[in-house]
Amino acid sequence: MESPASSSPTSGPRGRTRRAILDAAATVLAQNQAASLADVAAAAEVGRTTVHRYFPERSDLLRALGVDVLDKVAAATVRARTEDGPAMAALERLGQELFELGESLTLVFDESLAGTWKWEGWEDETEADRALARLIDRGHAEGAFDTGLDQDWIVQVLWSLLYVAWQRGRDGGTKHEALTLCLRTLRKSVTS
Repeated sequence: MESPASSSPTSGPRGRTRRAILDAAATVLAQNQAASLADVAAAAEVGRTTVHRYFPERSDLLRALGVDVLDKVAAATVRARTEDGPAMAALERLGQELFELGESLTLVFDESLAGTWKWEGWEDETEADRALARLIDRGHAEGAFDTGLDQDWIVQVLWSLLYVAWQRGRDGGTKHEALTLCLRTLRKSVTS
C-alpha cells in the first residue's frame, strides 16, 4: 500500500485532506516561512499527526508544494487558452489566471525561503513555459509585442508584475485593484 506522502490523490476524503493541507501550508508559509507543521495543521483544521501522515518531514511538504504549484501553473496556462485570439488578449488571460494562484506562487518566489530550499522541477522547462514562449513569438509576429523585448524579458516582466500585484494585495490593496494595475502595466510594458 502506498503511503499518503508518496501518493497524490485528487478526490475523496484523502484528496480533500491533502488539498486542505497544501492550501493551508501555502497561506501559512507565505506569511511566515518559519511556521511549523503544527501551524499548518491548525490552519488546515486537521491534527498535527494528520499532517505528519501525509508529509512526515517539512521537506516533504515543501517538495509537495513545489509540485502542486507547477501543476497549478500548468492548469492556469490551459485555462488561459494561450493559442486563442490576439496575443495581447491571451497574455492578459494568462496574467489573470496566474494572478489567481496568489499565495502559492508568492511562496515559491519568496527570496527568504528560496535561499534555504530548492524547489524541485522549477529549473526544468515545462509545457506551460513552452506555451508562454509560443505566445510571445506569436505576439512578436502579430506586431502586438515590441520586438525589441526578447522572450526572456517579457517572461520576467510578467512574473515581476504578478509579484508586485500579490504584494499590493498583501499590503491592503483590493484584489481587483491589484489585478487591474498588473494587467494595465503589462499591456503598456510589452506593446510596440
